[in-house]
Amino acid sequence: MPELPEVEVVRRGLVSWLRGRTITSVDVLDPRSLRRHTLGPEDFIGNVQGATVVDVVRRGKFLWMPLREAEEPAAAGPVPAPAAPAVALMAHLGMSGQLLMQDPAVPDEKHLKVRLRLSPGEGMPDQLRFVDQRIFGGLFVTALVPTDDGGPGGLAESPVPLIAEEAAHIARDPLDPAFSFELFYSRLKKRRTGLKRALLDQGLVSGIGNIYADESLWRAGLHYARPTDKLRRSEAQRVIACAREVMLDALAAGGTSFDSLYVNVNGASGYFDRSLNAYGREGQPCHRCAAVGINSLIRREQFMNRSSYTCPVCQPRPRNGRW
Repeated sequence: MPELPEVEVVRRGLVSWLRGRTITSVDVLDPRSLRRHTLGPEDFIGNVQGATVVDVVRRGKFLWMPLREAEEPAAAGPVPAPAAPAVALMAHLGMSGQLLMQDPAVPDEKHLKVRLRLSPGEGMPDQLRFVDQRIFGGLFVTALVPTDDGGPGGLAESPVPLIAEEAAHIARDPLDPAFSFELFYSRLKKRRTGLKRALLDQGLVSGIGNIYADESLWRAGLHYARPTDKLRRSEAQRVIACAREVMLDALAAGGTSFDSLYVNVNGASGYFDRSLNAYGREGQPCHRCAAVGINSLIRREQFMNRSSYTCPVCQPRPRNGRW
């Protein structure tokens, strides 16, 4: 599954092409990609066609585009301020979903599911295409609701205190300017679980998946089974700082792409997989230990039906560890 850096790469690509443009028409080539829009393809088209994309917003791994409906011609007199968007086009990338900006001359992709045609933009592609090989992702229209803390809904060019309804239950992520370490730490201390399990809890901190949890914990020098209720404040700060650092490094590299399914809006893969220190490196030397002359190999262990990668020397397992 794409994690926060991969989704943020897509957001940054989309906002420069979509913001302020109108969706002029919609082609639904495979209705299965609209299954999350429970009222069906015709209602989806009716909500999206003619609407203008106001922004592209992300919280954690959730991505949405607030839409402003076409307005009726105004009567004579002062021009009222535009109303805040009430709905958004939400994209769920799933295992293989891609949002690609393409010119009409580019042949359709093999797994193209939905095409949005856009109003002309100087030097800009005129189509947003949703491509999905495995059909686990999809598009749907959702309501925008007020945030519970009165802050911006997520990372955006013009933040407003509205959030897509389907994302309202998740916490802020480490790259969100409104992220509160104090709130995170107070909630963390109340948990009686392992540190990695807590990092994967989207209700506590969003956007951290398996790859970046392992990388953040390696940078912080902490084992995934460290009990959260015993974690010192300085250690919690270090974990969040490392999570932020590793995600920013991944963003600079275009995200982590292990295959051709995870790409940016131009179809290019990221290359952060070349910089991984823990994840996927079973049996390979720990870079930190090797730098000081210690021979230690990365270890892989089963964790919540997936894998965790740690260094047994610089990330020692706690005696009273928890999963």
